[in-house]
Amino acid sequence: MSRWKAAAIHLSISVAIGLAAAALIFGVWYPAPYSQAAGAGELVLLLLGVDVVLGPLLTLVIFRSGKKGLKFDLAVIAVMQACALTYGLSVVTRARPAFIVAAVDRFTLVTANDLDAADLAQGSKPEFQSVSWTGPKLVGVEMPQDTKSHNDLVFSGAAGKDIEQFPKYYVDYAQTAKSMLARAKPLDVLRKVRPEAAPLLEDWLHGHNRDAATIAWLPLTTQTKSLVMLLDRTSGQVLDALPIDPW
Repeated sequence: MSRWKAAAIHLSISVAIGLAAAALIFGVWYPAPYSQAAGAGELVLLLLGVDVVLGPLLTLVIFRSGKKGLKFDLAVIAVMQACALTYGLSVVTRARPAFIVAAVDRFTLVTANDLDAADLAQGSKPEFQSVSWTGPKLVGVEMPQDTKSHNDLVFSGAAGKDIEQFPKYYVDYAQTAKSMLARAKPLDVLRKVRPEAAPLLEDWLHGHNRDAATIAWLPLTTQTKSLVMLLDRTSGQVLDALPIDPW
């Protein structure tokens, strides 16, 4: 067997594994529309780039039919590749979206590594006490009523840990949908702020057979970017997130 054929076989195996990993990431851990909000594309590109390119390239370099110790060399490459894939997947899972939190006048994407285990344990409901493996949960928040908790939250927010990172304040989104809708803005405001986004909005409206008058929006913020969350203007139901900077 030539080194090119060996590298091609290795590449085919690596691509198959990479596609399976991508399906898991985008289909389960980072479902649309939150994959873009969480920057999953960059993470997966780095992960699969290393996995798909590194192994076959090393095989191409070291392979020589009949070479002494070839099986050992190939085994080392396979182990290195498996370790790189395992590490990459561990990074991806730690950064996966955990909750989409509706608070005051925006939605915030909270990732798994944004939450402390101790805070999760204090979740207001059992479903808020763990991080889902099947995509983020949409929740609202309820501000504390007692003075001490309120003051603690103010100081915590000033230190960079706001209410979105405290599951003990989480409630079902349905309880906060009306208050979020009251702060939502019509699409005409977004068109004025971001006129270049008009074609994207029109495409979405046409594709979902919706009229602009039936849609409102609020910002969706992440650690690295801001997007627009679209809401049904009547019910406050979350419809989609679009890659438009609302600021």
